[in-house]
Amino acid sequence: MEELHIFSPATVANVSCGFDAMAFALEELGDEMVFTKNDSGNVTISEITGADLPLEASKNAAGVVALAMLKDANADFGVDMRIHKNYKPGSGLGSSAASSAGAAFAVNHFLGNKYSKLDLVNFAMLGEEAACGSQIADNVAAALYGGFVLIRSYEPLDIVAISTPQELCVAVIHPQIEVKTEEARNVLPKNLDLHIAISQWANVGGLISGLHSGDYDLISRSLIDRVAEPYRKQFIPGFDELRNAAMTENALGTGISGSGPSVFALTKGMETAKSVAGAMESFYSSTGIDFKVYVSGIGKNGVRIID
Repeated sequence: MEELHIFSPATVANVSCGFDAMAFALEELGDEMVFTKNDSGNVTISEITGADLPLEASKNAAGVVALAMLKDANADFGVDMRIHKNYKPGSGLGSSAASSAGAAFAVNHFLGNKYSKLDLVNFAMLGEEAACGSQIADNVAAALYGGFVLIRSYEPLDIVAISTPQELCVAVIHPQIEVKTEEARNVLPKNLDLHIAISQWANVGGLISGLHSGDYDLISRSLIDRVAEPYRKQFIPGFDELRNAAMTENALGTGISGSGPSVFALTKGMETAKSVAGAMESFYSSTGIDFKVYVSGIGKNGVRIID
């Protein structure tokens, strides 16, 4: 039997101004998954640790992806998987995307890398649909491509990989509260003032330009969300104070990861990221709300094989 052990990264979607269009992968935080190729012809999940998720393949994001790929490839083998969740589902850090992207990567490996990365995103989106109700590409694309990505188009799907400055790091705080994605969607305005839309487009352009050129000041000036954050921050207790704490320690900018409740802060350098994380932790300790804090580089390689 052939076995594959992989790391599938957590991801931050939206990246402030890039609502529903941008995401990036984390280097240190993610899930570990073990896949075993066998002759059963079936997809099974023998173990899940760290989260209460369905073991039945047809009801699990990773299982749905594996089933779809093996059927599409008319494969003559089966796959068993063990999933070890290292961060909490519902965090806003792409938990279902890590499972979906990891399954797509592993099954493709067993198929002799039959599919392109873009193909894998399409398959992984089926897992997102099973977990979240819609075929969203941002988190799975970041997990599979690594670094920063832009979802330029859904019809047809067009993923653009964006350069990542070497010293760019991130601090993330995950308050242990629930933010329902549907509720976070429902508070968004149905129409935008043209001036707000223009400002948002300009910030997306500035952020991508800053990432490509390594201009940290431009990255900082561009991390402004006028579309989602003003309406969603109400769901995250102490959001403005968190931002102030991060900026006091020289964060480039902050934002809500996905629909929340996690809040991220990009920094130049790991030492600054640790200082920012410390400031966020110090403030949130006073709220009475449990939380987790993570510090990471940007995961430039996305899903990867580990020993």
